[in-house]
Amino acid sequence: MAGVSEGASGVPDPRLSAYVLDYEGYLLHGFTPGTHIGMPGSALTVIITIGEPVHVPVSSHPEQAGGHWDMLASGLTVRPAVIAHNGFQHGVQLNLTPLGCRAVLGMPAAALGSWIVDLADVLGPRATELRERLAEPVPWPERFAVIDEILLRHIAPVRWEDELTHAWALLSGPDPAVRVAEVADEIGWSRRHLGSRFGAEFGITPKDAVRVARFERSHRLLREPVTPPLATVAATAGYYDQAHMAREWRELAGMPPSVWRENEEFPFVQDQPGAEVGG
Repeated sequence: MAGVSEGASGVPDPRLSAYVLDYEGYLLHGFTPGTHIGMPGSALTVIITIGEPVHVPVSSHPEQAGGHWDMLASGLTVRPAVIAHNGFQHGVQLNLTPLGCRAVLGMPAAALGSWIVDLADVLGPRATELRERLAEPVPWPERFAVIDEILLRHIAPVRWEDELTHAWALLSGPDPAVRVAEVADEIGWSRRHLGSRFGAEFGITPKDAVRVARFERSHRLLREPVTPPLATVAATAGYYDQAHMAREWRELAGMPPSVWRENEEFPFVQDQPGAEVGG
């Protein structure tokens, strides 16, 4: 029997748009047990499982032992994690902006770093309410509405200084030609001051933000139904050449893109046609 993917993507309430990028509901069953890779990205991850906990045998943080979590939050990282599965996964993933880390979790992304933490340790009773209500057998849009309701009850507006906001937008943005020194000049900070303020807020360096953004561009292209040649992916994403992309993928994903593309079995909600619903 082939694996079956049932899920939906949701857009949060507009009042949450600065803090939450999207919701991804997933129900995957009938797959061969195995592992898949949790990739670095420019969003922070919150996962709330329905039923079985998520098993992460290898964390992104080299000093963190693997474990099982009913609910988790993880920060920005430049290392992959390994997620084990028995052919079944069910839950909701929230993709937070770094500003949303402050608004939702009450801390800068740097405080999480590349650690995985129990969501209940951060949100307390709100996390328990989220998991209990998301477990109810209702359509995905109703689950997403529950998340909106609970978050809107507790979020207070958060702002960064304009320079930091602009630096994050540029360094994690779509421009493959962005340069750290040019961003520092544009916002009127020295490169050293940018590195210090950036690391204190995000937990990664400006250079690593550029690397992660470039990696995300290549990852999106490789997940297209018809994948372009690897050399085209490399050029479009902003790598010097295909060899440069392969080196970066070995560091950020633990394997070159050709191996990931061949081995990754689990589908993604956003790969499913007609899956998106309003939040």
